[in-house]
Amino acid sequence: MSAVSTRGTRAGRRRLTGVVACLALGAGPVLAEGDAGAGAALYAQHCVSCHGTRADGQGPMREVLLVQPSDLTTLTARHGGTFPVLRVAERIDGRDPLVAHGSGMPVYGDFFDTTEQVAVRTEAGQPVMVTPPVADLVAFLRSIQAE
Repeated sequence: MSAVSTRGTRAGRRRLTGVVACLALGAGPVLAEGDAGAGAALYAQHCVSCHGTRADGQGPMREVLLVQPSDLTTLTARHGGTFPVLRVAERIDGRDPLVAHGSGMPVYGDFFDTTEQVAVRTEAGQPVMVTPPVADLVAFLRSIQAE
């Protein structure tokens, strides 16, 4: 799988364009770590209703969902001890849509689809272009992984 997956979306094409532009200029993309504090605020605003306040999949909407929300505190454990940056980023920004939502995730649409792009390092060490809110959510989710 490519570190930059576009899935034919407008946002995906912008991400690919950003990576190609950086490579064409002879410079790698500037890597961003994301802000876990900002990610926590975004999580509280956009994710709690399904994934719960403890990110354990026990949100108040759980009962009405056909596919139950996952426990986001065990992502690293469920992926062999490595936090799955690429998978998480692609789920959040819709490049890897979750059928249970009936649309890309999150269902908040264009909020996470901005023109500003930053690069985060995937678990394989490759940069992937994401929006700053996605980088922040990834940083937050990485920070809450169970030991």
